[in-house]
Amino acid sequence: MKPAEEYILNQPEPYRTIIFNLQIIIENQIPDLELLYKWRIPFYYYKGKPFCFINVSHKRKYVDLGIVKGFQIKIHQEQLISEKRSIMKSLRYSSFDEIDNRVLIEIIQEISELY
Repeated sequence: MKPAEEYILNQPEPYRTIIFNLQIIIENQIPDLELLYKWRIPFYYYKGKPFCFINVSHKRKYVDLGIVKGFQIKIHQEQLISEKRSIMKSLRYSSFDEIDNRVLIEIIQEISELY
């Protein structure tokens, strides 16, 4: 098993379900993504460049979908969290129900156009 897959499968609920849903949406939008294990977390690469990552914060109790070119995104800024970052922004989910598929799809589509 690949390290990124192992990371995901070893997550407790509800994190694992959140991650699986994010993966389905992300990979359906951009089938050419490559899931790697970088910096001890699952990291998607697109056209050989970092695209987004999935990180679970057990302490803060959320899944962080980090978007590498987050500051270049023009839509859904109210949903994106920068938290002392200068390049990346993220979407955070504490439960499966918090995932807004439409917002996620639109953000993924906009990011992909930056590559």
